[in-house]
Order: sequence, then structure tokens, then C-alpha cells
Amino acid sequence: MIARRTLSLSLAGSLFAALLATAPLLHAATPKAPAPAPQALQAAQSEVTFVAKQLGVPLSGRFKAFSAQTQFDPKAPATGQIAFSVDLGSVALGAEADAELPKPEWFNTPKFPKATFQSSAIKALGGGKFEVAGKLVIKGQSRDLVVPVQLTQAQGLSTATGGFTLRRLDFKIGEGDWSDTSIVANDVQVKFKLVIQGMPPL
Repeated sequence: MIARRTLSLSLAGSLFAALLATAPLLHAATPKAPAPAPQALQAAQSEVTFVAKQLGVPLSGRFKAFSAQTQFDPKAPATGQIAFSVDLGSVALGAEADAELPKPEWFNTPKFPKATFQSSAIKALGGGKFEVAGKLVIKGQSRDLVVPVQLTQAQGLSTATGGFTLRRLDFKIGEGDWSDTSIVANDVQVKFKLVIQGMPPL
């Protein structure tokens, strides 16, 4: 009777030890969640444009080179991060203006080649609308900026559109005689359309 009880305890102990030994293997075999796909700007389908006024006459321009890095899930916007930069030397406003804007009085592109925006908070407003707050830096000048963004999705692509008013003198764009806002208006209307691949669904 004692021998049978000892055998039962020994068998139970062996089974317990075997379970402990296989536990790490079972844990290692558990499949991991796939890493999120990288999000990529489709530059050829995107655009950054602006409208300035000189002597009351609207002048429409655009930037030909820009980039964006996004880590954004529309269902968890508070965890998102957006970084955006514009090559100021790629401005296209007309031959005469394109030659003047890289100069120190305007963009001073040899010293400040890029304008950048880095998000600090993203808030959902409903209906695919979001509010993106962050820092805009141009020509070494940094300002807080809140940008309304509308997000739509089709055929695996996400399109973010929006715009804001930039006060050029806040960034020392147009110094000296060009700071006269009766010649060149202080307010510049900026619009963008960014097409991004790899963003999770709305």
C-alpha cells in the first residue's frame, strides 16, 4: 500500500516537472502580433501650396519638394506622431520670385534650407476630422500651430487635407523694406494634400 502511494506521488511529480519543462516552449511558440506596416508619403500624389498677396493681388505658389514621417492610427490618434518638412529652395512662384525668395531677406535658404513641423498632440473631432497641434519652425523661428485636418481613405491610400494661415513676419520672412505689409500682406494661406500609404483604417 505504501509502495503504491509512493509510486503515485512519484508519477505526479514527474508529470508536474514535465509540464514545467514544456511551459517555456509553449510560450515561445505563441505567435507574436505582426508589426504595423510602415507608413509612406506618396509624394507624386501630394502637394503643398500657398497664396500670398502683393499690393492686394493674390499670388499662388507651391513647394516641389517635401517629406513626411507618420505613425498614426485614426482609432488611437492620441498616440500618433507626425513630422513634416518642406525644402524651401523648391518654392515655385514665378521666375522672378523664385530667384528672390532664397535670399537672406526672405527664406535665407543657405542657412535655413527647410521648414519643419513636429506634432505634439492629435485630437479626433469625429467624421474623419482631426486637430493636430505642434511646432512650426521656419528660418530659426518657432511658433505653436494647430492645424485642422480632414482624413479620407480609398483604395488602400489615406488622404489628409487641411490648411492654415501663416503670418510671415512671425518667421522673419520678408525683412527690411519687405516687412511693409502694405506691399506684401502678412497673412499667407497655406494648404496641403498628403497621400499616405499604410495607414490603418478609420
